[in-house]
Amino acid sequence: MSTVALYCKNNKQFYDIERGTSTMDFFKQTGIQLKYPVIAARVNYKVQDLRYVIYKPKDVEFIDASCADGMRVYVRTLCMVMACAVHELYPTWDLRIEHPISKGYFCTIRDHEGAKVQVTADIIAAIKKHMREIIDENRTIEVEEKQTKVVMQLFREHNDCESALLETLGNPYCRFFRLGDFIDYYNGVLMPSTGYLNIFDVKPLYKDILLQIPCRQDPNRLEDFLEQDKMFEIFKEFVGWNKLLHINNVGEFNKACKNNRSFEMIKLSEALHEKKVAQIADMIAARDPRPRFILISGPSSSGKTTFSKRLSIQLMVNGIKPVSLSLDNYFVNREDTPRDEKGEWDFEHINALDLPLLHEHLQQLLQGEEVKLPTFNFETGKREFRGETLKLEPDTMVILEGLHALNPDMLPAMPKDAAFRIFVSPMTTVNLDNHNWIPTTDIRLLRRIVRDYRYRGYSARQTIARCDSVRRGEERWIYPFQENADVMFNSALLFELAVLKRHAEPMLQEVPKYCDEYGEAHRLLNFLSYFESIPEKEIPPTSFMREFVGGSSFRY
Repeated sequence: MSTVALYCKNNKQFYDIERGTSTMDFFKQTGIQLKYPVIAARVNYKVQDLRYVIYKPKDVEFIDASCADGMRVYVRTLCMVMACAVHELYPTWDLRIEHPISKGYFCTIRDHEGAKVQVTADIIAAIKKHMREIIDENRTIEVEEKQTKVVMQLFREHNDCESALLETLGNPYCRFFRLGDFIDYYNGVLMPSTGYLNIFDVKPLYKDILLQIPCRQDPNRLEDFLEQDKMFEIFKEFVGWNKLLHINNVGEFNKACKNNRSFEMIKLSEALHEKKVAQIADMIAARDPRPRFILISGPSSSGKTTFSKRLSIQLMVNGIKPVSLSLDNYFVNREDTPRDEKGEWDFEHINALDLPLLHEHLQQLLQGEEVKLPTFNFETGKREFRGETLKLEPDTMVILEGLHALNPDMLPAMPKDAAFRIFVSPMTTVNLDNHNWIPTTDIRLLRRIVRDYRYRGYSARQTIARCDSVRRGEERWIYPFQENADVMFNSALLFELAVLKRHAEPMLQEVPKYCDEYGEAHRLLNFLSYFESIPEKEIPPTSFMREFVGGSSFRY
């Protein structure tokens, strides 16, 4: 047959097209107008570039930068243009895209010996100018596939970081990208040419570089810059921890695992965590006047509960009696819960909590009064009082852990020194290579998939289906207040993706290939394939990992 049937999900229509037609040519035939310029297509739910050639019947959905998949393609392409610009301007330097921060990506430049280059305003201006020239020239981005040993040799001639990664994957062939004479590796598709890029900026940040990207809610403008000094220090600290093990990327991590160094990584990572928790407890104990409340916030699957329990132990070492107060028990009755734009209960809204009652109780506790504590019955959706009371003794502190713990509306009339505020999140592990970072959202999603499957009866498909809603709540109720923290704790562990892999892969493989969630499941499976799997028997029972994979000595 010379034609194949395609179903376009954008307009819910079938088309007969000539076999061998590209997704871009099919897009032009449909006449579909997206809200923003087309970037890529989901073909049978998997993201493909616009040059993808169709030979069999498929479901096709065209996407722009307003969705997560589209923004990933845009940012990858922008990163390749930036790396190419640095290479063409300064052939002996390498761009390193370190991690996301301030609604953009923090970048450094190193020479071929690995020494850090002092970035000046003139260097940044030259890079930005040349990036714009490359975009205006609308250069084609070629996709090539060759034997892995050949590709590794190509990268060794320029940078050994990519070759270290490819060597540990064990694939006979691999795909890479070419922009003129410049080659690069990315763990996903790119746009066909540089002319698709239109919104970006390059500016100085912390004596290095910030690559600014479009806003997902409105890709016609840049993301608003967000000051994140405290988070930057946490990223710097974790990079320093990795250097203790001489591990800067996943290729080096995989080699360390194959050389039986995984136990060393586990022990050092856990020791560093314990030391950090102890330091935070010491800070709280040393503060004068001593705070009566410890507020702990962080996004979903950050390990807040394990952190609270480990901090409690270290506080007791300092002669402090910690008492946990669950914010969940201050939910308003179900019928009073706010609703979202879809008319469904919005349990992440701050007004889902009975703030007046919470404020009253905290003030009473601060004044030394006894408080009758509520208990929320999730089956009936009603608040109950079961006779539980709380009164603060001189050596007692209350730990409040929850989504809104750092929101100023939580304690509007409370003296500032009455509370110590902590933000918990897994902020980084290692990058795949110089230009492929590991998103913290992926770490948390994998943690949540494993935990919800094991302990809450949710399939990976159900967890993935809810992730957009969860992230919207985090963007609204958590991240705007994270810099209010007195201290940040990075709950990431260098080895955790190698442990999560053996748990998450069979769960993700259960996601049907005919549903919307399959594309994300496929992406996560591809992501996990970069990591060597390691056993978990050496992980201690108090580890943050145990909250998700099981075997914890804490009760949750």
